[in-house]
Amino acid sequence: QVLLVESGGGLVQAGGSLSLSCAASGRTVRDYHMAWFRQAPGKEREFVAAISRSGAITYIADSVKARFTISRDNAKNTVNLQMNSLKPEDTAVYYCAASTSFGSRYDRSSLYNYWGQGTQVTVSS
Repeated sequence: QVLLVESGGGLVQAGGSLSLSCAASGRTVRDYHMAWFRQAPGKEREFVAAISRSGAITYIADSVKARFTISRDNAKNTVNLQMNSLKPEDTAVYYCAASTSFGSRYDRSSLYNYWGQGTQVTVSS
């Protein structure tokens, strides 16, 4: 079992940047494929980005492509989400998730076995 804790959220003006971090404990993050999801008030949780165990494969949602980057540092047991050019519609609680499997369902929340508590990101206009 792995425990995930997100950090780095906050309030930022539109056009600004934030860097989210997900720290793992219990088991090493290299054992898992990792992802970020987000959920805005009144909306369903949506996929943001995913990265394979080795970091060789990444997927980014079309809505954030060219603005967000996912990366991992297996030595530090962390996964990061760099968010640039933020927009008010990026406002949401961002969740880190871990999965023992990957493949074509990488954007499905049901694939992921473990979740963090989330970190709030608020983008003001």
